[in-house]
Amino acid sequence: MCALKELELIQQTITRMASNSMLLKGWAVSLVVVALAIEGAGWRSALGFIPLLAFWGLDTFYLRTEKKYRKLHEWVARNRMGSADWLFSMDTQRFEQDIEGVWAIAFSRTLFWFYGGIAVLLVLFVLGSAILN
Repeated sequence: MCALKELELIQQTITRMASNSMLLKGWAVSLVVVALAIEGAGWRSALGFIPLLAFWGLDTFYLRTEKKYRKLHEWVARNRMGSADWLFSMDTQRFEQDIEGVWAIAFSRTLFWFYGGIAVLLVLFVLGSAILN
């Protein structure tokens, strides 16, 4: 029974990380659009890269943290019946070496296609605005 509650707590954390990641994507798109609208045309539109890079970094952090909690979930599911080690511990530092590095996650398919796609569109917008003005 204890293992089930522990797995439930870990799963709630994983769900919260995934939810935060989705919220960050929505905020990233919104703030990039707002930066483009407020600053107008021309090179000043490049200020849209500030929220894009900030949210890309935050999303990378949440995805990496979520992966560590998934490793913790796997460990508890596999080992809890035979061991009381780290009982109800939510510390994921012991899985640090099992997870890809920050740059690998930042440029993973899921994050790169989303944020990289926005970056390409932003570059095209900035260059197009600069050429037209």
